[in-house]
Amino acid sequence: MLKGRIFGYILISALALTACKTTATADYSKADIKQIVNSSDVTLVDVRIPEQYEAGTAKGAVNIPLAEIQNNIGSLKGKKVVVFCNKGIQADQAMEILKKNGVEAYDGTSWKNVKAIQDEATSGK
Repeated sequence: MLKGRIFGYILISALALTACKTTATADYSKADIKQIVNSSDVTLVDVRIPEQYEAGTAKGAVNIPLAEIQNNIGSLKGKKVVVFCNKGIQADQAMEILKKNGVEAYDGTSWKNVKAIQDEATSGK
């Protein structure tokens, strides 16, 4: 009985550790994401639902809700894509789908983060 409980705790701990998102796995630094967001050849993709997108988003962003990302792979292939949402959770899911399908994708986390990067570049800082 005790062996089973210990095994259960170990299994739950292992699953919890592998399920956690870590930013250390990103292939680029915060400085790089600023350069990527402000690149002239980047496609900014807001993966939130249309109502959220219409309420506010980054300049020049297109709206492809997370539920529609898979159906839009063809239009994103060959492009440098930055995905974002409200807090980064949907953006992480979109990143996984895009990368599995060979799209060069970067995580902008939230639309406010991407907008702040754009605002910083236009203010000359």
